[in-house]
Amino acid sequence: MNRVADFVQLMRPHQWIKNVFVFTGFIFIHAWDDFALLQRVVMSAAGFCLMSSGIYILNDIVDREQDRRHPRKKNRPLAAGRVSVSAAGALGVFLTMASLGLAFRVSQATFLMLLAYGLMNVLYSFHLKHRVLLDVFVIAAGFMLRILVGTLGVGIPPSQWLVLCGIMITLFLGFSKRRAEIITMGEGESNHRSVLKHYSPVFLDQMIGITATGAIMSYSLYTMSPDTIRIHGTENLIYTVPIVIYGVFRYIYLLHHRHGGTDTAHDIVRDPWLVLTLVAWFGATLWLIT
Repeated sequence: MNRVADFVQLMRPHQWIKNVFVFTGFIFIHAWDDFALLQRVVMSAAGFCLMSSGIYILNDIVDREQDRRHPRKKNRPLAAGRVSVSAAGALGVFLTMASLGLAFRVSQATFLMLLAYGLMNVLYSFHLKHRVLLDVFVIAAGFMLRILVGTLGVGIPPSQWLVLCGIMITLFLGFSKRRAEIITMGEGESNHRSVLKHYSPVFLDQMIGITATGAIMSYSLYTMSPDTIRIHGTENLIYTVPIVIYGVFRYIYLLHHRHGGTDTAHDIVRDPWLVLTLVAWFGATLWLIT
């Protein structure tokens, strides 16, 4: 593998799909012809892509010894020794500075939230990822900041029900990730990630069930909210709820029967049924609110 490809792999561009959360507010605001607003949202998403890549590089630097004992992560450029720590660090600093520069051009609020995201993930890399439950809440907070950057950061008032749904779905994904790591690593899971010794399959399955239920219920209540009906001029968003339920259930199925859950972005793009579910939800939602 050539050096350029190794640096690209360090950035993990396939993970940028997670930053579609930044577009949540824009999709539901009925301002699709506002090019200036769209430009700010796109710049915010680009800033998150660069910042998240910088954080991934930091995590790979910190975790390179543990990654060498992981059946899949041992092939990452830093763990495999194909990229030096100094070169990776320089790339990470450049991406972080570029991210904050983009955020500052959008708004002060976007800059502060993206800075908070970066600092939170530095704490996560060095400390919080070893603290049971807090590790998952930090992952969820990262997704929530994406939603807030795409709403408050660009002047879009966020829906309280959508914010609650976002909290639940991101906690669901976080607990699913920990469950998948236990399944993947088996008896040696704590050698790779020490916090896993504090989790049990039964506990994680309970947390997954609670957060999955919360996500479905909060989204359902959002579709029936008087404010939602008033803004979108339709009561029919309720008919998208079965699509959301199927998507959640499909993800749980992949977790337990297809060794999914360790990489959300990978699971979404590689499973045709999840792709179809997302396309169906997006298409149905746009059709109903336009």
